[in-house]
Amino acid sequence: MQRRLRADVVAGRSPGVVVLCEHPSVYTAGRRTEPSDLPTDGSPVVEVDRGGRITWHGPGQLVAYPIVRLAEPLDVVAWVRDLEQVLVDAAAAAGVRAERVEGRSGAWVPGPADAPYAKVGAIGLHVAEGVTSHGIALNCTNALDAYRAIVPCGIADAGVTTLSAAAGRTVTVDEVAGVVADRVQHAVDGMRAGRRISSTARQETTA
Repeated sequence: MQRRLRADVVAGRSPGVVVLCEHPSVYTAGRRTEPSDLPTDGSPVVEVDRGGRITWHGPGQLVAYPIVRLAEPLDVVAWVRDLEQVLVDAAAAAGVRAERVEGRSGAWVPGPADAPYAKVGAIGLHVAEGVTSHGIALNCTNALDAYRAIVPCGIADAGVTTLSAAAGRTVTVDEVAGVVADRVQHAVDGMRAGRRISSTARQETTA
């Protein structure tokens, strides 16, 4: 489906779309996955064309695939920062403080005394012909057992968590889906208008 939707955007038949979904339980390996990242229990892995390394998708996790043409001049890093802001904003709407961690993509929840951090939202993209696909995954109510068989995103020295665990209550996919959709739209609009939501957030934080 992503490939078909992406082809429509590349050809100018579509202005873009965001797909929101929950996957059946599956491991997906991005282009930088190392053999040491793979499941220790022999579980099958689907190879995909996004960046990054191995991760898990499944029930209780919201996945969002914005398939849009990026603004010129092309700035993939800025788009990653915008998607990080989407994750941070969605977590905040659920009452969870999530942050960026320098040198690592995604959204992270600080632990006691702000260390260690646990990842609550991940990012993996594929950009070609000026169009981005794949996107973000936000852990809501999913179990974390599947992560124990892999080195998620190639990061061995940090944990993984969910919005529900961080909030101390049940935070469902349905609760955050609307926020994610709204923030992705703001990210796209801001990118095209030269007012990125990640830059706006930094300005508000330092004001």
